[in-house]
Amino acid sequence: MTALPKGLKAVLAKAPTDVVILSSLRTPICRSYKGQLRDAYPEELLSVVLRATLDRNPQLDPAAIDDVAVGVVLNELGGSKAARMAMNHVGFPSTTSLYTTNRACASSLQAIAAVAAQIRTDAIDVGIGAGMESMTRNYGSRAIPVDVWPALRDSPVQDARDCVMAMGLTSENVARRYGVARADQDAFAVESHARAARARAEGRFAAEIVPVATRWQEVDREGGGKVGPETAVTVTEDDGIRPGASVESMARLKPAFAADGASTAGNSSQVSDGAAATLLMRRSTATRLGLADSILGKFVAASVVGCAPDEMGIGPALAIPKVLGQLGLETGDVDRWEINEAFASQALYCVRELGLENAWAEGKVNPDGGAIALGHPLGATGARLVSTLMHGLGRTGGEVGVVSMCIGTGMGMAGVFVRE
Repeated sequence: MTALPKGLKAVLAKAPTDVVILSSLRTPICRSYKGQLRDAYPEELLSVVLRATLDRNPQLDPAAIDDVAVGVVLNELGGSKAARMAMNHVGFPSTTSLYTTNRACASSLQAIAAVAAQIRTDAIDVGIGAGMESMTRNYGSRAIPVDVWPALRDSPVQDARDCVMAMGLTSENVARRYGVARADQDAFAVESHARAARARAEGRFAAEIVPVATRWQEVDREGGGKVGPETAVTVTEDDGIRPGASVESMARLKPAFAADGASTAGNSSQVSDGAAATLLMRRSTATRLGLADSILGKFVAASVVGCAPDEMGIGPALAIPKVLGQLGLETGDVDRWEINEAFASQALYCVRELGLENAWAEGKVNPDGGAIALGHPLGATGARLVSTLMHGLGRTGGEVGVVSMCIGTGMGMAGVFVRE
């Protein structure tokens, strides 16, 4: 097995055994229920990014792709059958295998890390780490188990019971325990929207977004039923960004999870629909296939840690030091951070705990906004963050980037990537 590099020089060095990235793409991320992708199926969105992966790499024979890992949280049957159908539907041969993975909010980062591990151990040569989610279609009861062993609901172990605590309540716990004020959460949320709006207006997302041709039908605002004709639409942009968000408008919102709480619909991540996919292979394979000039960068390492379920939002503050420590890196070695904004409370806590306040102010942390503005389609978020990271580093000339997120039931995950 290839040992992890130690120190910045080793992390940046190129080797034939590197796991390199040739493309990292995503659909627009749209609001669930109200957004332009609300009538799309998750596997439909997956099919779009898988087909686009082939189209962006025309010199790569689809038969050379050994395996596809798809992160998904809410789909029926774990999404494995629908994902496999979508893969075959868009031109992959039946010799390409597929599996799904569910690590809640980190599912598609886990998919990317799993494919990278397969490549490093010579199990495969080429693979795709992807993610898909339609929270419009599947959020409801699939977010929390409804048919679980009764002994767990009544467990004498608090951490066992807390695994099904509403995510919003975990956000309130973080805010109360670590002193994250409502005003600070609202200001953080406003900045997320401002950065995302600026990025969209300047076309920064254009290279990472794949347009989705789908259908859309008006919904009766009162009854919720569909009305009017179904129309064909092509979705090209994220639709949850609010350019006019202000601290004043945020302050008027009522707490969403506790009467005396600070987490609101405005300073929490949006419920969203979307998909993303990243193509990986060994550097020597890319050279052999004549694809060396298409390399965007490389996957370096990823780590997962556990924490108390009732404050799951602190996960990135634990996972990031772990993976940086494994690589002998310091926070100052990182040029760009993509930290998922599940809630402003936990994202702001993590920025502070990691000593990244200056990096945030300088636009090195979520420079193009985060999930509060862009959305959080659970199974797709990890791969979406990787796509935004790799393309962002390419624009700014940075080299080292970190992706991280908290994970429901009490975990955090972080991955380190290098742009070339």
